[in-house]
Amino acid sequence: MQHDTAHPATSAHDGTAVPSATRPGTPPHLATPSRRPGRSARVLHSPSGRLALAAIAVVVTTLAACGQADEGPATATTPVADTRAASAGPMAGMSAKAGSADTSAYWAAVGGAAFQPSGTTRTYYIAADEVVWDYAPSGKNQITGRAFDEVADTYVKAGRGRIGSRYLKCLYRGYTDATFKTLQQRPAADAYLGFLGPTVRAAVGDTIKVVFRNNCGIPASVHPHGVFYRKDSEGAPYADGTSGADKADDGIRRGGTHTYSWLVPDRAGPGPHDGSSVMWMYHSHVEEVGDTYAGLMGPMIITAAGQAKADGSPKDVDREIVELFSVMNENKSPYLATNLRRFASRPYPVHPDADDEFTESNLMHSINGYVFGNQPMPSLTKGARVRWYVMSMGTEVDLHTPHWHGNDVVVGGMRMDVVSLLPASMVVADMVADNAGTWLFHCHVNDHLTAGMVTRYQVTG
Repeated sequence: MQHDTAHPATSAHDGTAVPSATRPGTPPHLATPSRRPGRSARVLHSPSGRLALAAIAVVVTTLAACGQADEGPATATTPVADTRAASAGPMAGMSAKAGSADTSAYWAAVGGAAFQPSGTTRTYYIAADEVVWDYAPSGKNQITGRAFDEVADTYVKAGRGRIGSRYLKCLYRGYTDATFKTLQQRPAADAYLGFLGPTVRAAVGDTIKVVFRNNCGIPASVHPHGVFYRKDSEGAPYADGTSGADKADDGIRRGGTHTYSWLVPDRAGPGPHDGSSVMWMYHSHVEEVGDTYAGLMGPMIITAAGQAKADGSPKDVDREIVELFSVMNENKSPYLATNLRRFASRPYPVHPDADDEFTESNLMHSINGYVFGNQPMPSLTKGARVRWYVMSMGTEVDLHTPHWHGNDVVVGGMRMDVVSLLPASMVVADMVADNAGTWLFHCHVNDHLTAGMVTRYQVTG
């Protein structure tokens, strides 16, 4: 739950730093993988797969460059952002010959204005909780309206040596206060958010305080993207030359708490070519691979100064939607052994790492933690100003191309109905829906689509 106050944030902790090497039940580090990649990963590990990956990266980079070069229609942002856009222009300084022009305006725009405290501190109480999560709670394919077919059963059917659609996970959940006794209830309109953590919001100039408690059996932390943090609020253990209190945030054991404090400077908010808000994310970073596959991820939305409502959301947007596209590799979750014993029947795989069919069955091609259309449908109103925040996490198989049926979006001044995502990338897409109905929203990568990475959205009115 968010609490806004008009005094500076303070930081406190009673958690204990945990070196990654001592974490019980943690999967091996990426440098020494012990599990085979799934079907999609094996293709991309081949020479032809790597060549295809390079080609995709070139296309994505080209599209991003085109988006920057095309400013599109003017968008209301803070006076600072307007000044930067006018003075620097698109890619100002980058196109100038060395010594031929003053590029200070460009670099000033890159760095952003100095932090100007708004006097508002937004406090969130977030716990990491162990939760049994069902990727397909309805028990059927909601896209076809029929029972799961043989392909879908590969992923969702429990049985002999197969876990099915239910997994024990460690998820961020919001609470009303520091006692962590009362869960914050999500509005019905936001049920589609699934296993994502609470949406953390702020405006440029604010301070964010996350009071974190770990109720999971694995060490966990809260690492943010985009905002300004000091070493005691980074949430990532590595050899950074710090010690003592600066390491207390790195990994919180079960039952421990830590308060993370982050500033929201200008460079954390919208840039010259952004709208009134931008998206970042937060996630656990003790053992990042296992932590994120366990489910410890959440969105963070930053609004331009002067453009935010009381709750931090942008004034010029009627509806916001957050979607995470990720092949959740439950083989890499620290809860794999527990899930196998709890949800599969005997006989278990003798060597799970070497069993390709078992490995494939645990690759959940999900959107916000749902497969085969089981996500509650987000609802939009025809003519409303809708901002989609779309992101991805994962590995080299997580090259996603979300596609909206029925309507289109504008991204960086370009009109499109498909966007490109790489792991840990985030795209902000604006839509004014003019086509009422129930529409597909899915990844256009064929392998991902057939494996269940598809959902729907509804436009009414």
